Amino acid sequence: MTGTQAPQDRQVRPRKPGLSRRQKRMLSQGAQYALFVAVVVAFAASADWARLKNQFAQMDLAKQMFPDIITLALKNTVLYTLSGFVFGLVLGMVIALMRLSPVGPYRWVAGIYIEIFRGLPALLIFIFVGVAVPLAFPGTEIPGGTYGKVALALGLVSAAYMAETIRAGIQAVPKGQMEAARSLGFSHARAMVSIIVPQAFRIVIPPLTNELVLLFKDSSLVLFLGVTLEERELAKYGRDLASQTANSTPILVAGLCYLLVTVPLGFVVRRLETKAGEATR
Repeated sequence: MTGTQAPQDRQVRPRKPGLSRRQKRMLSQGAQYALFVAVVVAFAASADWARLKNQFAQMDLAKQMFPDIITLALKNTVLYTLSGFVFGLVLGMVIALMRLSPVGPYRWVAGIYIEIFRGLPALLIFIFVGVAVPLAFPGTEIPGGTYGKVALALGLVSAAYMAETIRAGIQAVPKGQMEAARSLGFSHARAMVSIIVPQAFRIVIPPLTNELVLLFKDSSLVLFLGVTLEERELAKYGRDLASQTANSTPILVAGLCYLLVTVPLGFVVRRLETKAGEATR
């Protein structure tokens, strides 16, 4: 055998025993699933389900809440949410345009508004509308009564967030769209209304829908405005019945009614986000 010839009797080294990467990944996932199941089983075994059922699942009490919880409480909650959303959307659009304005004072006012109302808790805004406004303007009534107060309070809170969302949507529209519109003879205002804003809204529909979900939950703060029995929303309706019956079943039923609206809206948000992502590819 020459020096350059490979030996014919070279033995193949046996592979070291061990798991492949795929096997290790499957083993890790199996361990995580097993840990999750163990935690759930331990939690379920340690809970006192009899006491929970007695306190939160009295079916006779739950049945007595219908149909008022739907025709009164849920209806009021939806009306409060929609009124606040519409007012907030209009105000947010104005603030967003002021934020993008070449006029300095408009930008300053919009920036101060956004920073203040994004930083304050919604509870303080409701107290401000219910207490400070009547003191500042004696004898002045907000149109719409409680519904008008709720629309104002929710709108002031949501407008700050919507303004930033709309501003980001407008800035996401390619600048060439405005240049093309101006070259066709459109004024800046007409191009903004007819070309830029519609495209911006297609971009910001998912986050605006998510803001609607948040407003639906924030409507529970209406109780700080001092509503009547016919103006109660879901949270106050459930809390009042829970106090009367010394049982938490009404609160659970009210929470389920919230989920009847928020879960489908959440699904809509995810679908809109998916479609928006596919459109930008």
